[in-house]
Amino acid sequence: MYFSKIRLRRGVSPQEIVKLAGMNGYKVHQLVWDLFADHPDRRRDFTYRYESVSGWPSFYTVSSREPVDAAGLWEMQTKKYSPHLRTGQRLGFSLRVNPVRSRHDANGKQQRHDVVMEEKMKRRNMGDDIDLPEIAQEQGYLWLEKRSASQGFNVSATDVRVDGYQQHRLFKGKGNKPVTFSTLDFNGILTVSDPDIFIENSLFDGFGPAKAFGCGLMLVRKI
Repeated sequence: MYFSKIRLRRGVSPQEIVKLAGMNGYKVHQLVWDLFADHPDRRRDFTYRYESVSGWPSFYTVSSREPVDAAGLWEMQTKKYSPHLRTGQRLGFSLRVNPVRSRHDANGKQQRHDVVMEEKMKRRNMGDDIDLPEIAQEQGYLWLEKRSASQGFNVSATDVRVDGYQQHRLFKGKGNKPVTFSTLDFNGILTVSDPDIFIENSLFDGFGPAKAFGCGLMLVRKI
């Protein structure tokens, strides 16, 4: 596997900057796909996270192949990604996810429910006060904690901050329905419970749905 830090290169022409600045959300996310699209039928074999640094696109990626900058727009720092971890090791982490729960409706069809909006509506219907940051922290942590064992780690509520709730609508083109999803940002400390599972499931495969749109990549650091 490879870990890459990708930033818009210095010296990009004003025309190219204007073109990138005018892109909608869907096209911005398409930029990182272009770095791994070596043929039209290629399936996604990477996870990534998008950040805007002073208004310029930047990406972190974990991939089975090295990215290729055919357009010459990017400064790319790529290295082999082979973490060596031990049981009980504590790591600082950052994670952006699409926090949904899947349930089946009366017809047996699977439906995805945004955990933040679901709790918000529940409290509204009960006449309770609605504190969105509180809901994001509470429901976001429960979402992560429920999945942590199968991802090879443990977390404590006192060591995890959940915020940055956003709803996204990305337009692929005229006449197409928008792609809609929500995101939460996690920052905190975790404890590795199974290094092999953690590396494969958390660091390489990522978390939850909407990975095609920059969700699921876990960034970690030693502490």
